[in-house]
Formats: sequence, structure tokens, C-alpha cells
Amino acid sequence: MSRRPSRRLADGGNISFISSLHSKTSSSPLLSIGLVVVGSFLVIGYLYSGSGGSSSDIEAASKLEGGVSCTVEVQRALPFLKKAYGDSMHKVLHVGPETCSVVSKLLKEDDTEAWGVEPYDLDDVDGNCKSLVRKGIVLVTDIKFPLPYRSKSFSLVIVSDALDYLSPRYLNKSLPELARVSAEGFVVFTGYPGQHRAKVAELSKFGRPAKLRSSSWWIRFFVQTSLEENEAATKKFEQAATKRSYKPACQVFHLKSYR
Repeated sequence: MSRRPSRRLADGGNISFISSLHSKTSSSPLLSIGLVVVGSFLVIGYLYSGSGGSSSDIEAASKLEGGVSCTVEVQRALPFLKKAYGDSMHKVLHVGPETCSVVSKLLKEDDTEAWGVEPYDLDDVDGNCKSLVRKGIVLVTDIKFPLPYRSKSFSLVIVSDALDYLSPRYLNKSLPELARVSAEGFVVFTGYPGQHRAKVAELSKFGRPAKLRSSSWWIRFFVQTSLEENEAATKKFEQAATKRSYKPACQVFHLKSYR
């Protein structure tokens, strides 16, 4: 990621400075081209690091090597989730691969407690992630089995990049569990059909390639498992996203917790 440039440069405040460089280097077209390229990267870096970013910036950032990452998308969507859930964001559980990155970001927020569940074995993680696991903030556990939490332990549960790898048989067990431990909401980030999700090297880790389903498939399945759409949260999320021209790179479903 390029370092964030100053607003003066990004806003064109130093055009005279850039013009003087151009006049002095008119005999060197390669240098001029190089300055244009560097300037373009700085502007892109500014746009991306700025508040919210554009939908294209966010979508590009979520496209990692090997496919789109909905776990990265969760981090991009946090400002909009706050608009949708407000005080319900004070005690959050994130479930999905690379959960340490999401938990670490949530813990930096004021008045927010966060925990994570990593559904797969951790490989080559940094010291911060090892510390979160050691403290019990992040658990490594198979979500096909009951979660080691009491009912309604968390105000909000967010899951990403995990359900795509489960068959309907296991989804019938995992979805109710995720809803059980949530008190005020349950959000699912899942890939769009046609997106590439898992790299070949990850197949042994996940056990099976991702099965990307349509929104209509998910909605039918939610109904079958007695999960209702959280219409109020959906509306607030969409309004906040539209206001900031944010378009998620993944499907986002807002569900109610079990009563």
C-alpha cells in the first residue's frame, strides 16, 4: 500500500511545483512518464486510504491472490455495519478464516469487545494472532460442531468465507449455532456465484472447494432453518452503503437472532 499523500498534492495544490519539474525535464520523456505513473499511484493510494473509499477501490482490495476474500470485505464494511447496528456492535464475534485480522481491527474501535473463531488450522500466523489465540480471544475450532459459547453470548455475530465450504447437511447445524450465540443480530458474508474462492493449495485445508450459491438459494435455506431477515438492519446498511457509493464484493445477509 502506498503511503497516503498530503491533501495538497492530491488536491492539485502543488501544480506549479509539478509544472516546474516538467519544464526542467522536458528533454527526458522517460522521467516525465515516470512522474506521471508515480503521481497516479499516489492519487490511487489517497482515494483508497481515505474515508470509506469508492466501491471500485473496496472491491479491488477484496480481490486477493486466488480469489475474492469476504473476510477482507468484512473489514471494508465495518463503517456501514456500525450504521446498521449501532450499539449492537459493542460485543462482536467474527467467524471465518483470517479472523485475527478482523478481531484486531474491531479491538481498535472504541467501546468494542471482539472475539474470533478460526474454522481451519492456523498456518504461518504472526505474533499478534498467536497472542489472541493464547489469550482465548480467538479459538481454532470446527464450526460443524457446537460452539463453546453460551446462548446470546455476543450482541452481533459476523461470519465470512466459512459457510461456502459447508454442505447443506452441515449448514443445518452451523447456522442455528451461529444464530444461537448472537443476541441482537447475525450477518453472513458469502461469495457470489462465479467468483473464484479457494486456491488449489487450500483445498486440502478446506476439505472441499467452495460452493458458491445464489441469493435465492441462501434465502430459501434461511427460511428452512427458521432464520428471518433483519429488515431494519438491511435497510440501514443499504442506505449507508448507497450514501457512500459502496458496493460489497460479496453477498451480505442480515438475519435476526433466535428469540
